[in-house]
Amino acid sequence: MKMTEENNAVKPNVTEDVRLLIKRKEDIEEQIKAYYDMLQTAGVGMDAPLVDMEGFPRADVDLYKVRTARHNIFCLQNDHKAIMVEIEEALHKLHATARVKHGKDETKMEVTEPTVSLPAPFALVDAVTQGSPAFQAGLRVGDEIIEFGSINTQNFRNLRDVASVVQHSEGKSLRVGVIRSGQEVHLNLTPKQWSGRGLLGCNLVPLHR
Repeated sequence: MKMTEENNAVKPNVTEDVRLLIKRKEDIEEQIKAYYDMLQTAGVGMDAPLVDMEGFPRADVDLYKVRTARHNIFCLQNDHKAIMVEIEEALHKLHATARVKHGKDETKMEVTEPTVSLPAPFALVDAVTQGSPAFQAGLRVGDEIIEFGSINTQNFRNLRDVASVVQHSEGKSLRVGVIRSGQEVHLNLTPKQWSGRGLLGCNLVPLHR
């Protein structure tokens, strides 16, 4: 039954009141099934006539039992509709409470979560030539430099510092840290001779913040 499958999905979170309603619903369903089975065994179901062709009460069925079963089924079906409404309302309240709690938990996490501050960049990549050492290392236009070999935010004075590191590191891998799309990214860049000018194939401009 549909509700039984839904109940299995929400059981870890349902309250005791909802559990009791579900138990009552299942009890009603079992009673309805038992009465239906009895009517099927009697061969009359819910709609078969209880009089013969001449209008006399049928002698092949227990009329009292059949009428009682039919009446009880009608009553139980009404009870089932009513309890389904109660369950639906209870589940709506439960889910609303869970959403509020989840929202509070998220807010709490946002408040308590430490803010990670990124280092201030000292230079910006405004050009990268395709096929160059900088291009092969993964450097992109718009990357903000926070580390270039031994140069970082604390000891950077001007771009001549970077040029000096590049000249003394030809053929050696340099660690380059950049801020890209709000995240810190680290690359390995090896200055070397290539088909273009310089040892990097990119252009940096200083940032003053």
